Amino acid sequence: MMGAPLDQTRRRKLGVGILLTLTACVGSGIVAAPSELPAQSTSSGTHTVLRFVSWKPDHPHVWAEAIARFTKTHPTISVEREIAPHSSTAYHDLLSQKLKNGDRTVDLFFMDVIWIPEFAAAGWALPIQQHFPAGEQEKFIPATIKAGTYKGNVYGVPSRIDGGMLYYRKDLLDAYEFHPPETWEDLARQAQVILNGEQEKNPALRGYSGQFKQYEGLVCNMLEFIESNGGQLVNEEQGKAALATPASLEAVRFVRDRVMRHLASQAVLMYQEPESLAAFVRGNAVFHRNWPYAWDVSNDPTRSIIVGKVGVAPLPRFSGGRSVSALGGWLYGISAYSEHPEQAWQFISFLSGYDMQKYFAIHAGIAPSRISLYADPAVMKAHPFYRDQFRVFQGTTPRPRSPLYPAISHILQRYFSRALAFPADSDLHLEALGADRQINLLLDVTAGH
Repeated sequence: MMGAPLDQTRRRKLGVGILLTLTACVGSGIVAAPSELPAQSTSSGTHTVLRFVSWKPDHPHVWAEAIARFTKTHPTISVEREIAPHSSTAYHDLLSQKLKNGDRTVDLFFMDVIWIPEFAAAGWALPIQQHFPAGEQEKFIPATIKAGTYKGNVYGVPSRIDGGMLYYRKDLLDAYEFHPPETWEDLARQAQVILNGEQEKNPALRGYSGQFKQYEGLVCNMLEFIESNGGQLVNEEQGKAALATPASLEAVRFVRDRVMRHLASQAVLMYQEPESLAAFVRGNAVFHRNWPYAWDVSNDPTRSIIVGKVGVAPLPRFSGGRSVSALGGWLYGISAYSEHPEQAWQFISFLSGYDMQKYFAIHAGIAPSRISLYADPAVMKAHPFYRDQFRVFQGTTPRPRSPLYPAISHILQRYFSRALAFPADSDLHLEALGADRQINLLLDVTAGH
């Protein structure tokens, strides 16, 4: 067990009223009906039942085994999971509604890396640094620790690290004597050549598959295009949105005019991770953007027809730019309303430990947040590309950090979705200026806090 007894301080931060009001305007207000809510977290004698809110896993048997291992080593604690929607946006709406209501049925939860400022400022998550001291934090990739920290306090333990990667059909690139593209222009050119050559064999083949539905994944995808062209979503130094700058606009135009019109299926506008990956593993995409877990699925013969034909590389860049991978991932957090924070910490400590992160890496393709696992022979044997991607993981690019990020994200999602879905009906520069103005209003609210 790491550290001293958990600090159970539940103080509210300045600006919470503004935060909750604006966040509520953005969220859909999804909340489980009373009949669907689990019973209160309970202790019977020395036995404790923890309620853990998480998304639907891609490898349910792996998570079932992980919880079984915890229960075996902690016989006085059992864990019941409430499965939230796969979409990060929908999951956020569900969880934040519960926490706004002070719901004591929640003991611990996953937090997306972008939620920490919001959850900390609202007083929904407990600070955990007394259990998670600096010496322990140093064992994790720095970007994941920074993501879980807000105003000097740590609120989340990294369960994994995610960064956008380029998956590609190695067999097709080899057949056309191509190397993995280093620039987006090269990707478009290679994809078009391959499509022209393969169209008769596979009319369903498309050049690119990513996540372009109006949800949080769209922001990640567009961040990677924009920042790899030298643009920004928000200029952190100036504290201003930067969507209407020439570099940002140029990147969005490329996605609109080249990717959407020539490389991707129109259905991609409705793709989240599962749908975009399904197109790839069915053999219907040359290039595919996704997180590390997609490697396991792509090479699972029960789920993929392209086993052994898949390569992975850093995402391309624009000429003169740099490859950018959006920082993704999830952290374990403890509810400020939990009646069992000590037991919740025991569960988090177990799942985030070396052995369990190794288990998740090997059996679920979850890229570990612990640095030493990138030198573990068993992990490297299961996922040799991790060795080359470790540098990418260390340099992942975060989305704008703000207690009002859900509202900012909502504006970004609407802007990007409209720009890509309705190109003939929108003035891109005008749309970007409007989105910048809306984001700047939110940034001004939290300036100096």
